[in-house]
Amino acid sequence: MPGAAWRRAGRAAAIAALLSGCAAATPAVVKQPPPSPPPRAEIAPVAPTSAHVWVPGHWAWHREHYVWVPGHWEVPAVPGYVWVPGGWVPRPGGYVWVEGHWAAR
Repeated sequence: MPGAAWRRAGRAAAIAALLSGCAAATPAVVKQPPPSPPPRAEIAPVAPTSAHVWVPGHWAWHREHYVWVPGHWEVPAVPGYVWVPGGWVPRPGGYVWVEGHWAAR
């Protein structure tokens, strides 16, 4: 039954990988988020195509501190969607950082 043992080990490894991914995706709750630094001035270059939308530069929360994400052009995955900047959202026990994302108007 070596084949069965390998299949069981493979299933166990796949389940462990899925569970570890879920744990890593859980946002950390912060009791009182620190204020973000002031925004940086940027000038948007010419759009590559008329389908591109400018996503302005912004501060994002990453591993207990803010990091600057430079502005850039993106094509929304769904036409007509708008960019929603990231920010702190209240949750039980504090706040969690929700990354910027595309959403329906």
